[in-house]
Amino acid sequence: MANSASGMAVDDDCKLKFLELKAKRNHRFIVFKIEEKMQQVMVDKLGGPNETYEDFARSLPANECRYAVYDYDFTTDENCQKSKIFFIAWSPDTSKVRSKMLYASSKDRFKRELDGIQVELQATDPSEMSFDIVKGRAY
Repeated sequence: MANSASGMAVDDDCKLKFLELKAKRNHRFIVFKIEEKMQQVMVDKLGGPNETYEDFARSLPANECRYAVYDYDFTTDENCQKSKIFFIAWSPDTSKVRSKMLYASSKDRFKRELDGIQVELQATDPSEMSFDIVKGRAY
């Protein structure tokens, strides 16, 4: 279980699914949520390898906080295939203050569990994590 110094406990499934995304490329994205009653971060949704960024953006609830990772594939100007793993802290303005505080205080501890994050985004509304922003941060 969690202790007050480290924030939430992290369900093993979170790390397992992240490794699948990173190494096996089984998932395009993973959405995580904090289960308050269990004091634990859990997998909320998985996006298949063929899902788009729009599918990912739609999977985030409009008025609840979430953590997410997104595997962004792109081609460089030199025609090289590359991939970057984004960590997105989704904290919409319309979510409850308690929830925002809980996600903010547990973020760094949770991120440390996911080895291989390359870019971090903090978003309070969809415009702060638009595809253009992701594209711009990847290069």
